[in-house]
Amino acid sequence: MHLPRLLIIVSLTLTLSSATSPAHRRRRPTPKQYVEIKRPLPFTSLTPSCTLPVLSHDFGNTIGLPSTYTHYNPPINCTWSRAAINLSVAANGTQKNRIAAVWLGAVEILRTSTPEPSTGDSFWIIEKDVTKYSSLLRQPNLTLAITLPNTVNGIFTGFYQLNLTFLYYSNDTSTNAVSLPLSLLPKTDESTMEKSEEIIRILDENYSPNAYDSPADLIIPISAIGGEGFWFIIENGSDVKQKELQIPLNTYRAVIELYISFHANDEFWYSNPPDSYIEQNNLTTGRGNGAYREVWVKIDNSTVGSVIPFPVIFGGGINPLYWNPVVSIGAFDLPSYDIELTPFLGMILDGKVHFFGLGVTDALSFWLVDANLHLWLDDNGVVVKAGTVVSTAPSVSIKRKSKFNKLNGKFKIKVKRKSEFSGWVSSSLGNLTTSVSEKWKFKNEIQYKKKGTYKDVEQKVTVKTEVEVESCDGSDVYSTTVRRKYPLEIKTSNVTGSEVGKYSILSDLETSMEEKRSSDSFTSSLVNTQKANGTMHVDYRVVLSGAANTSQSYSVSDEFGCYSRQVSAADGYISNDTRSVLCASSL
Repeated sequence: MHLPRLLIIVSLTLTLSSATSPAHRRRRPTPKQYVEIKRPLPFTSLTPSCTLPVLSHDFGNTIGLPSTYTHYNPPINCTWSRAAINLSVAANGTQKNRIAAVWLGAVEILRTSTPEPSTGDSFWIIEKDVTKYSSLLRQPNLTLAITLPNTVNGIFTGFYQLNLTFLYYSNDTSTNAVSLPLSLLPKTDESTMEKSEEIIRILDENYSPNAYDSPADLIIPISAIGGEGFWFIIENGSDVKQKELQIPLNTYRAVIELYISFHANDEFWYSNPPDSYIEQNNLTTGRGNGAYREVWVKIDNSTVGSVIPFPVIFGGGINPLYWNPVVSIGAFDLPSYDIELTPFLGMILDGKVHFFGLGVTDALSFWLVDANLHLWLDDNGVVVKAGTVVSTAPSVSIKRKSKFNKLNGKFKIKVKRKSEFSGWVSSSLGNLTTSVSEKWKFKNEIQYKKKGTYKDVEQKVTVKTEVEVESCDGSDVYSTTVRRKYPLEIKTSNVTGSEVGKYSILSDLETSMEEKRSSDSFTSSLVNTQKANGTMHVDYRVVLSGAANTSQSYSVSDEFGCYSRQVSAADGYISNDTRSVLCASSL
């Protein structure tokens, strides 16, 4: 998988291919654009206060090589309250899907992957709100690193041309803006501009200094030393990556942010059978250990949180024809996961070094995992003290059932997990108690039929996380509730061809990311669903031909309004693309 770029805008110029005379000139085919369906950032219709191109680089044979580095300094004489990155990528040939990431001061700010472009030119653009990294973005003399492992040879011919730009926005229209060329700016009218300025104002109010949703004052990376990327490589379930950290004594809040991706034998971990099935059928696959994975965080020897990652499907996954030109949910902007650590400040606000560890339950080679520790600091001269109120080991229930006869069988895993942590922190904000409770359920069922040539995978993950902050008199200061669902179903049927190594795969897929958030200051709802079906004809794992249909329904609603998009694609082209900014009550 390849590394995408930060908020950069790339201009693709069509060139003419000359023949022996002008009359025989042919226009080069228009580059194909790959897209991830999501809501446009609400403030990018404004003219940026300033833009900062950071890196332009071609990635060819980069596997085994160090990351690409450049220097970062914040823009001079630029007033801004919001920031975004634009990563534009162009490919000029056939390639596999690649993973990529961007780090600023060893803090990961974007993880992405590439599609599987075929012959011809293609491009894609990734935009991401990076305001939560504001304290980092305002620091001078930082190193920015991009990793995109790629191979170029006689089969995989594609180079990746990446351009990375930071864009900074302010709701102060009197600010002297350093603007992009007009041809690259989104077209806006006066009403759109006013609406965008209002969104900026609302966002800025929610990021006020005393709000719990404000950006952290300090971000510490929990990552590797660099080289071929700052991510830790997790090889198995016993592999624990640790970093020693000393926490500032004026910390009053802490959140750890996890970046996660899964590859090789665990790229499709949610479809892995148990080892007993592999061994008794003398199979050579390395994709075993069953279909349950949990990424966890420890401080010293205590587990302080864990997540089950959303099953992002990369550009070559299940059926590569599904993801042309609409890529899977999260493929261009892989989700990160936040775990509230404030209840544990009593353990680490002692001036001593503590071990922060990351690992993956039942992992197979390999996972790429790192983390950012976001810290909020009290600068009012008050000594911050903290203590633990409730800290019990999470209760976990795991049930596994396995029944099979030769290559046919059924495997079930059910997991329930419940945790509750609470701790107090005394700072200039007062003596506040933060309580975090989380419940989640995991259910996975895999069924093999027709001598193992038919496989049905059904998985559902539901998570409910509540964070409450109370003052010493019991009054509410802040509260938020997040509910998530990750349903997934994949059906595949293999049909052997008449020649050795040739076969056909028929498949159906449905995946969804559903999320509801509510707090004192906002509510939001997201439903993002993809459905796909198709056939591909394969010769020794090389797709020769096939057909595919993909549809996606995206809908988000929050205090800034509503946005929905319905997209249908077939055989490499978008056949329908409908967008709306009307809420359901307005229809």
